[in-house]
Amino acid sequence: MQEVMDVPDNIPQELLEKAECIIVFPSVLKAAFIVGGSYGRGAMVCRSGEHFKGPWGSPAMYVLEGGSVGFQIGGEATDLVLLVMNERGASSILDNKVKLGADLSAAAGPKGRDASADTDAALRAEILSYSRSRGLFAGISLEGSSLRPDDDASADVYGRKVTAREIVLGGKVSIPESGQHLVRVLQKNAPHNESAKASSK
Repeated sequence: MQEVMDVPDNIPQELLEKAECIIVFPSVLKAAFIVGGSYGRGAMVCRSGEHFKGPWGSPAMYVLEGGSVGFQIGGEATDLVLLVMNERGASSILDNKVKLGADLSAAAGPKGRDASADTDAALRAEILSYSRSRGLFAGISLEGSSLRPDDDASADVYGRKVTAREIVLGGKVSIPESGQHLVRVLQKNAPHNESAKASSK
């Protein structure tokens, strides 16, 4: 996430400040020959408190799985960042496996620090997706991919069985040492939920 924030043409600050949750998938593996597939494991961090208005909380582990048609021939590892833009989107992925584009609306996110966030995609989508490959940063469509909590990985991180909902909304799971840098990066770059401020005015 630190490397993504350091890319000059990156996620618009305005969108980062309005996201309820951010999911980071380092090195999603894509393999393709006409018909392709992808698989990645990562972490979701949400803003704490009621209506996701508080500081960034503890990370829950997630899995991204998907198939596609038309990917390039060969294999590639890509970093993905997903912004969850509203409460419905955040709540939907806490408990269940969801399909992007079907259960939740997803769109390739606009990019550039000064890019206008008022695009149709940004206003409608519950999840905005970004990819970084070979140093290049771009919005990417993940329609048809599935997103689900990885409770086994969360158990490995926290040393006990714990659900994504308990981690994100329970308020009783402290940030593990392995997740502290990620949370610090988010807290530094987007300390306040600007969408919550706007809706309360």
